Amino acid sequence: MQTALLLIDVQESFPQRPYWSQTGADAFLAHVNALVDGAQARGIPIVRVFHTDGPLTPDNPFAHGSPFIRPLAGLAPFEAALTIEKHRHSALVGTPLAQWLTANGIRRVIVAGIRTEQCCETTTRHASDEGWEVDFVGDATLTFDMTTPTGRTLAAAEIRERTETVLVNRFATLSTVDEALARAH
Repeated sequence: MQTALLLIDVQESFPQRPYWSQTGADAFLAHVNALVDGAQARGIPIVRVFHTDGPLTPDNPFAHGSPFIRPLAGLAPFEAALTIEKHRHSALVGTPLAQWLTANGIRRVIVAGIRTEQCCETTTRHASDEGWEVDFVGDATLTFDMTTPTGRTLAAAEIRERTETVLVNRFATLSTVDEALARAH
């Protein structure tokens, strides 16, 4: 298999943050679970990526060792081919991911996870720049409303649309769950 699924930051740390919104979370989980199920059925290796950073304090749900560094409730169970903790936005920075992908003959990655415009987009750009083909499954990414520097609220859907716009045909192929799985080989 020359394809791997990168499941980025789908972890319980996020519901602990004040910006967490259940809006879109159920649809996101349904798409992620369909990707996980499809990957397992096709023998596509799944890489579990957890984000850890910040002070080692009880109130930081992203701190290394936090009880919230675990799969998001509702995520389908799976056996990860590789589990890594990252401390930067790209899953390729400071982790063994690139070496693992290369050693396993992976030429294409499917990107899904939490924060569409942050860790998912950054990993997509980085993977593309390093030579991997990338399928970005926007339906299987999740983000939250944000406030611009001018005070305007950007809806999560607008942020996802912007991310897809800047990635398409430059850094990634935009794919549905079924399209990404069908392209896997």
